Amino acid sequence: MSNDQTITSSRKVHEQLDHPIIDADAHFVEYFAALASFFKEEGIDELPQLLGQASIGKLTLEDTSRSDSTQSKSDQSRGVQAPWWAMPAENTLDLATAIIPNLLHERLDDMGIDFSVMYPSVGLILPHIKLEKNRRGACRAMNRYSAEMFGECADRMTPVAVIPLNTPEEGIEALEYAVNELDLKAALIPSYIERQTGSDIWYDTLGLNSEHDYDPFWRRCGELGVSLSSHSISMGIGFRRSPTTYMYNHIGHFAAAGEAFAKSLFFGGVTKRFPELRVAFLEGGVHWAVGLLGDLVSRWEKRNIQAVQAYDPSKVDVALLDQMLDKYGSRLVKRAELGGAKVSTPILGSGGPFDDFEHITPECSEDMADLFLPNFYFGCEADDPMAGTAFDCSRTPFGRPLNAIFSSDIGHWDVPDMTEVLDEAWEQVEHGWLDRAAFRDFTFTNPVRFYTDTNPDFFTGTVVEKAVNAELRRASTTESAQVS
Repeated sequence: MSNDQTITSSRKVHEQLDHPIIDADAHFVEYFAALASFFKEEGIDELPQLLGQASIGKLTLEDTSRSDSTQSKSDQSRGVQAPWWAMPAENTLDLATAIIPNLLHERLDDMGIDFSVMYPSVGLILPHIKLEKNRRGACRAMNRYSAEMFGECADRMTPVAVIPLNTPEEGIEALEYAVNELDLKAALIPSYIERQTGSDIWYDTLGLNSEHDYDPFWRRCGELGVSLSSHSISMGIGFRRSPTTYMYNHIGHFAAAGEAFAKSLFFGGVTKRFPELRVAFLEGGVHWAVGLLGDLVSRWEKRNIQAVQAYDPSKVDVALLDQMLDKYGSRLVKRAELGGAKVSTPILGSGGPFDDFEHITPECSEDMADLFLPNFYFGCEADDPMAGTAFDCSRTPFGRPLNAIFSSDIGHWDVPDMTEVLDEAWEQVEHGWLDRAAFRDFTFTNPVRFYTDTNPDFFTGTVVEKAVNAELRRASTTESAQVS
């Protein structure tokens, strides 16, 4: 779509690089007229009805109309403003590009992208459909659509399979069909399952305190060589429940879902039992993960089962406390006596001790990083100014980088021009937030590791195969030298 007179800014960036660009999170827009035929073949409802069954918290996706500001506050609280005007429109060429895989294939060079992992748009919601028959059928239909529409473009694009996961058995069945029958190589799973207990709703994050044992699913992912990603919304849950303002609900919501899921896998011991498991938390950035790892380390240092013994109320030196009250606390003692209370040792908390780290049993604080860093990857959009925090080893725990991966998010409203997305990411180098080595890791090395750690042949037959194989040889040589 370009010519010698029109060289896009992203192509100019690409020309100065010595490595390919792998986009770990691009989006296609479903062509509903075509997708409907797949739904029909699966014997399930049409898309509008399916979206109505996929409400999350107070968010109902079938109706995006704004709540009337004249409603009473109690009426407004019954709904949450859903996404609206979410796709490119005025830039109709980009909209067509997001809909038509062959057109996207032709325009990738203008975007400065060599290979893209493609995610659906509406398809992100399908694993959250409540009715089992429709949930499983919709995901199956979506995966068949993706495999058929992107089949001719496999040298430069691969679509992910959408996997429902209300039970591990459901997930395994869908994953096996997607991999063995449709030849899909990567999978999208929900960050949580909304479950009903009596009149209460709670969010099962698939690891810690889960309603089911998901270990068979994690194990099967390893056997099939599939890296997983999560891309669940958290609008409609907790504080993200404005009835009028989509942006209020939107900001930070992917990161919130990602943090809940990451903590659950970590505290539930999933990364310890399955060190080969690879999970990407998409579109939420990486800055929250830097903070999360720091929080995990600092809390283990002060609250591990040995350190927490220092807080045992039975260890209070009552005599010393009474002595200090007599000497310095006359106002406290008088007020206590005025209330008729007997002066006693304050007890904060009861029960215990409990080992909050019982499923991971780290022996030192750096074990926390070893159970976090290899398993988790974090999708950062091109305009995310905080992507560099992953590589700032002067600030990250133990001076180790986190696995940030370039995620264009093309196809959605936050990318008004697809041809500028790589140029926008490159601005972080121009600002000094990333150096060239970090940019290479961000846009190439980390995506390569994320997929080839589970499937060394992930990029076989693609335009980046030669560069990927060279990278894997380089990494193997470096690792061998470090070991020796």
